[in-house]
Amino acid sequence: MKHHVDSVRSYVGVWIALLILTFTTVTVSHWDLGEFHVVVALLIAFVKASLVAWIFMGVRHSAKMTRLFVVAGLIWLSIMILITYGDYRTRAWDYQPQPWAQTGGAGVVR
Repeated sequence: MKHHVDSVRSYVGVWIALLILTFTTVTVSHWDLGEFHVVVALLIAFVKASLVAWIFMGVRHSAKMTRLFVVAGLIWLSIMILITYGDYRTRAWDYQPQPWAQTGGAGVVR
């Protein structure tokens, strides 16, 4: 089994890209993007995770079966995010607490 080691230049390049993406995440978090805030944050996180998996975890030099499982995991993650988003969008957010649910610190009803 042959083990491939990437050059220091590629590691430093990915590290700089991760730093830039981290600062981009922090900067974008201060902007008011409405509903797209989560989408932008997930896209940046996806790019960062892909860089880490591709370079640092060595998926680039792995067997085809390993790449297949990485892609299958990403597809499964996408399905779970879409299901969660669908649940979030279809919920009724008009919750009204009941009087008996309002308790003090030690279970004492106010």
